[in-house]
Amino acid sequence: MELEEFGEDASWGEESYADLQRKYQDKWVAIVGKKIVSYGKNRREVKEHAIELTGKKYIPLIYIESGAVIY
Repeated sequence: MELEEFGEDASWGEESYADLQRKYQDKWVAIVGKKIVSYGKNRREVKEHAIELTGKKYIPLIYIESGAVIY
């Protein structure tokens, strides 16, 4: 069941990426229940905080880019 929820949350993150870019640019976000439960610059800290808050073992983490790329 938890892996099914993981998939649903990961899909929600991908579908909501443009909206998430407005608020979480250049940050990692942890998604549980189709909601952002933790975010920040450090991936490990974001995950640990999300686990503390939710008790879930499998939590999708997505890096939200600002969209500003210089080549």
